[in-house]
Amino acid sequence: MVDHNYVKFLETIVSERRQQLFKEVLNNRTKHFTVAIEDIYQAHNASAVVRSCDIFGVQDIHVIESKYRFKATNQVAKGAQKWMDFTYYNEYDTNNTKESIKKLKEDGYQIVATSPHNESCLLPDFDVTKKSAFFFGVEKEGLSEDVLAAADVSLKIPMVGFTESLNISVAAAIILNDVTARLRATDVDWKLDKDFQDQKYLEWLEKSIKSIKKIKERYLTEQQD
Repeated sequence: MVDHNYVKFLETIVSERRQQLFKEVLNNRTKHFTVAIEDIYQAHNASAVVRSCDIFGVQDIHVIESKYRFKATNQVAKGAQKWMDFTYYNEYDTNNTKESIKKLKEDGYQIVATSPHNESCLLPDFDVTKKSAFFFGVEKEGLSEDVLAAADVSLKIPMVGFTESLNISVAAAIILNDVTARLRATDVDWKLDKDFQDQKYLEWLEKSIKSIKKIKERYLTEQQD
């Protein structure tokens, strides 16, 4: 439960402009779509996906680290990772991909494998009303067989050139731009619920304040007096 008095206390420290920005961004965030990245070994690609999630309003990212560790670099992500929620799957002797799929399905997501296969659903035909987790893999190897086998939908970006695949970061940006824009034009209740928005707003206020630990201690001390 968010302490609204504490929020008001922090708002005296954070500028009104920044407060308004937080509220506007949260009002456009969604959990209707989420993104899962599977063993992305190039930091600039992983970072670019994170940046696209932030830009297009996707709050959650699921990171599968069976082979490679995920790292978002500020140079590419531009600090976007600070405002996102990450779930990591990196247990030893565990099929982390299957664990991610299991969790996402339990949370009500259909599994969408981004794949250039001919039988895939074309992006313009994709049903944006369904709660969906978009899986992205590395450009050369693509997604694992575990994802392809578990996928409810395989999704393909229409291409008319000689090249048959896109860099993962480019593919993610194209897909997220398309599906989030179309989602906002529907009657689907895609926004974050009020309690979660309040929780994130408080978290973001705290992240914006230097020496927040001391400031929070001061607030609690004042409350006790």
